[in-house]
Amino acid sequence: PRIEGQLPREEVTIAEVLKGAGYATGLFGKWHLGGAGFGPKEQGFDVAVSPPANTEPTLETGGKGEFLITAAAEKFIDEHRERPFFCYVPHNNPHIPLAAAPELVEKHRDAFHPVYAAMIETLDNAVGRLMAKVDSLGLTDRTIFLFTSDNGGLHVLEFPGTPATYNRPYRAGKGYLYEGGLREPLLIRWPGVVHAGSTCETPVVLTDLVPTLLEAAGVDVAKTVGPLDGVSATMLLRGGSVPPRTLYWHFPHYTNQGSRPAGAVREGDWKLVEQYEDGSVELYNLAQDIRETKNLAAAEPVRVDDLRRKLHAWRARVGAWMPTPNPEFAPALHRRLYVDQDPSQLIAEQTAAATEPHWKAWREAMNAAVRGRRPAVTPAAGDIRLHAKDARVHGQTMRYEPQPHKNVLGFWTNENDWADWEFEVATPGAYEVEVQQGCGAGSGGAEVAVEVAGRTLKFTVQETGHFQHMIQRVIGNVELAAGKHTLAVKPQTKPGAAVMDLRRIVLRPVDRPAVTSQGR
Repeated sequence: PRIEGQLPREEVTIAEVLKGAGYATGLFGKWHLGGAGFGPKEQGFDVAVSPPANTEPTLETGGKGEFLITAAAEKFIDEHRERPFFCYVPHNNPHIPLAAAPELVEKHRDAFHPVYAAMIETLDNAVGRLMAKVDSLGLTDRTIFLFTSDNGGLHVLEFPGTPATYNRPYRAGKGYLYEGGLREPLLIRWPGVVHAGSTCETPVVLTDLVPTLLEAAGVDVAKTVGPLDGVSATMLLRGGSVPPRTLYWHFPHYTNQGSRPAGAVREGDWKLVEQYEDGSVELYNLAQDIRETKNLAAAEPVRVDDLRRKLHAWRARVGAWMPTPNPEFAPALHRRLYVDQDPSQLIAEQTAAATEPHWKAWREAMNAAVRGRRPAVTPAAGDIRLHAKDARVHGQTMRYEPQPHKNVLGFWTNENDWADWEFEVATPGAYEVEVQQGCGAGSGGAEVAVEVAGRTLKFTVQETGHFQHMIQRVIGNVELAAGKHTLAVKPQTKPGAAVMDLRRIVLRPVDRPAVTSQGR
């Protein structure tokens, strides 16, 4: 499926919530969530500083702008020491291309990858500077430090000078749903709450960070962002426990690291991985097999059926987009890239330099296969976005609900109520119609008509578990001429308490070329 090229502005970020609670908000480093009109300042950040991602590798700058980023963050902390602040520092380090000061590279010459090891020391020094700044201002006891990453280490040959690292004892790395791709560091300093040197073995996921930090800040999640996929981990940080839960992952794409479309579900120590190409599954007991080498699917058919059913139900509930068959599929090339030499099974040699030759031919074949092709990333240019706040409402009960966690057409309890938008088309052609809807338990199933340009597209409202739990759904295409148009949304039936909550409708040009993806 295509990749949304920008974070929609109507989505509520943690920066927007904390800003509303009186926090100063700053971002220092990479954004990679959209260009002009979709930048950090449109998503709740008062200050945004993004130095060049690649700098001359010196002890003064680092190799990835680490100390330019750090200096800007230090300045922000200093200037806002008298009020609450949220300082988000997404470093370019240790992303490829790898670079570090020659002095540090020499210091780590015996490491698996000397440059990568030097980058880790550089990053460590940058984080240490921020901690020292907070300590010097007497803010230690009132500041939470959280350090984490967005994926496992890059374990394959992808760019000159890689593989960057290995993830032993875990299998695979960045881009994979095996533990080497999912497991990340999560370090927290919270004086008076988290005991120094303590560890927690309970799995948490990055979606837990927003409710955790908002609870720590005294912000009411239900009244600011509404239902979230994650749960607060504050009880774990205080030494307590949380109820057992099922964790889900969905990655419907091929990657440049050699991974294939897949999903995963974990319950306790049991983890199931489903390959979307053929529906095959793998089952692992992580307590006994952290390397994920013993596939127990054949020996545990009941457990497999249960976990697979839960994974499929979750995908349907959240409106997950699935891959579709490739009309240009080449079986021989597929076998060459994914079967004959499976990158998820890569076992590193003693050094990166010794590992590279074993995978050079594979890398060249992968590069040749993707040369001239670009990921289907949807640019913002050309989209016609019809927001709930701009709708004309016709009826008795339905109205626009402006709260940040809602931002919807809601109270749609009368099936005769409807809404419409006026808009103008600059470029004629075929447009895909996408709705973002939410629907509480027991209220799904309403039939809704979308009328535009003499055409009627119909869809059935999908239950999402909560009216503010939104999913995006493509309901069809329409041909639009240049000029002014009106789009109307009219329920046909209402079997439950309400029709739905509607946040936006996007009309997206069908024939517009995709753009090259940003960053990782």
